[in-house]
Amino acid sequence: MEPTFPQQDEDSVVSDCESGVSGSSGAVPRQQHSLLLVRLGEGDAVHDLIKRRFIRGLGLLGPKTEVVSVLRNACSSVVSQARLQSFQVYAKAVAKLRDGNANVKYAWYGTRGERDINDIVSHGFGHAHGRELVLSPDDAPLESVKGCAVGKDGVRHALLCRVILGRSEIVHAGTEQCYPSCEEYDSGVDSFSGPSKYIIWSNRMNTHVLPAYVISFRVSSSLKGIEKSEEETLRPSSPWMPLPTLISVLSKVLPPCDIALISKFYKDKKEKKISRHELIQRVRRIAGDKLLVAVIKSYRDKKRPSFVQTRQRMA
Repeated sequence: MEPTFPQQDEDSVVSDCESGVSGSSGAVPRQQHSLLLVRLGEGDAVHDLIKRRFIRGLGLLGPKTEVVSVLRNACSSVVSQARLQSFQVYAKAVAKLRDGNANVKYAWYGTRGERDINDIVSHGFGHAHGRELVLSPDDAPLESVKGCAVGKDGVRHALLCRVILGRSEIVHAGTEQCYPSCEEYDSGVDSFSGPSKYIIWSNRMNTHVLPAYVISFRVSSSLKGIEKSEEETLRPSSPWMPLPTLISVLSKVLPPCDIALISKFYKDKKEKKISRHELIQRVRRIAGDKLLVAVIKSYRDKKRPSFVQTRQRMA
């Protein structure tokens, strides 16, 4: 679900950038970023909302994450204001092409550190990001967090961006695709029902993605350990739901294209092309943890012996 960040629409974003202020009386310029970014203080509505959604989106990693600061792109230079106005123009253009819906979302990008942030805010994304830019949905930042470089002080930095997705198509992992498959599409996702990746092609990185905020944070434990713990929360103790049964149940609620993908991954697992862990992760990305937990819990409840059956066995 799209978050309701204050000053969310394109017009208000542009007007804020033209004034060069953050909208918060407690904003303090951060000198090391040449005044391109301003700090939002604790108690600021935007600061608290971004922090809360970021922590919640990390799941089990959330309680072990300390948010050090939230900075806002001040759009204080002529070039950055032009970039914002360009973003607005492209959003309106895509909306005209796509039945009035530019499909503008918030999304996370994991940076390589403060220098990377400065380069992106100053010059855009195209300087070192290859054929595609991969971002995470605002409510699922973990993939971007894993891509963040860790500084000497243990601090990582992630960008919260505005992204024009337009009409998306499924882009499979490991594909050599480097642009939309046809003119009907503007971006890529790994799943329609529960995407964990938004893919913006290289020729649109600097027109369809707008850096809006920087969140700096520390993680007090290993990301690898957290990933394992999250997987374990989905694994019922006994019995484990057979994958064919799971696919059958999911086919009633997921689009056929998602079911086809899950079936393909299951076949790959049986042919030992991917590991069990990879299979689980891919199913989770497509179906989403909430749906999987509900389906597995329902399956376990049906398999659990009733009180009467238990008494009869004991008699």
